[in-house]
Amino acid sequence: MAEEHTHEHHHLHAYADGDSLGKTHTHTIIDENGVEHTYTHTHSHEQTKAVINRMNRAIGHMESVKRMVEDGRDCSEILIQIAAVRSAINNIGKIILEDHISHTVVDAVTTGDQDVLDDLKDAINKFIK
Repeated sequence: MAEEHTHEHHHLHAYADGDSLGKTHTHTIIDENGVEHTYTHTHSHEQTKAVINRMNRAIGHMESVKRMVEDGRDCSEILIQIAAVRSAINNIGKIILEDHISHTVVDAVTTGDQDVLDDLKDAINKFIK
């Protein structure tokens, strides 16, 4: 019969200047025996510029939709534009998710940081609602 082990993880980030983009930080994990393990790595979001550019376009698009409403444009046209904005936002989310998986989640699996994986599951559930 397999013995069950529980793990308590304390996930701490230490940043030199409080910024998480492209910065080296430390994860501290306390295992089931109370032993502290520290892992340092660089947390970088490679797609930050692309995400910001896409967000700016989506914001501009949403402002255009607002003007359509203010101008009394046809509801069908407005709904089509809202669908386009929603699609753009979903695509931004996909880019962020891919980047997160490629870096943070891979590191979490390597270091045994279950909290990151639990946070990802929660974020995905909220994102796809």
